[in-house]
Amino acid sequence: MSARGRWTLVVVFAAAMAWMEAATVFYIRALVHRIEPYQAEPLPLHGTLGDVELVREAATLVMLAVVGWLAGRTWRERAAYAAIAFGLWDVLYYVFLRPISGWPNTLFDWDILFLLPLPWWGPVIAPASIAVLLIVWGTLATQTREPLTPITAARWTWALAAVGCALALGVFMTDAFRALPGGRDAILRVLPAVFNWPAFAAAFVLMALPVAFHAFLTVRSRLLAGADLSIRARPE
Repeated sequence: MSARGRWTLVVVFAAAMAWMEAATVFYIRALVHRIEPYQAEPLPLHGTLGDVELVREAATLVMLAVVGWLAGRTWRERAAYAAIAFGLWDVLYYVFLRPISGWPNTLFDWDILFLLPLPWWGPVIAPASIAVLLIVWGTLATQTREPLTPITAARWTWALAAVGCALALGVFMTDAFRALPGGRDAILRVLPAVFNWPAFAAAFVLMALPVAFHAFLTVRSRLLAGADLSIRARPE
């Protein structure tokens, strides 16, 4: 199958999985009366619901990783297809959740993003913007020829991106970290009121470096190839 065909199948899978995720989250939030997620104790104890939900989140990540593994042929392609699947799943989850539940009202509504290893909180636009980065990088990495680049330069961009990922996770979980000494009950009662936009913006820029670097090298290689063809086509 062509690279475009594999990309299309991953997109279809991610879209279907996003609808399943939105429907499942709607069922859970309706069950615990949390259609509007910006409330303390985002997942109240309801039998074994809490443990089941944690395992479901972990299983979701496994499924996204597996589809990337199946779609790709190299480690780079597998990571890229997994990034496309994760990014589209995340963005379309919010797109589908809106007609299903009437939420989110705006891109700046607070959401409980994840529960592992601690609750993540942030405005919808924050994870959605990271998801768009994943989609763009994954598409570039799978649909364009890998640009020739010094290994050292590429490693630096990924090292800085890793720092950006850690910083973004810290921003999402900062309030949970602060409540950690108080134990599980204190963590569940956390309800953030302020989002650290400057730190998130810095994290986003760092995470965008590999995407920008890849895009720059791809455009440059195409321009150089076009110039080379133009020179060869000139009459003697």
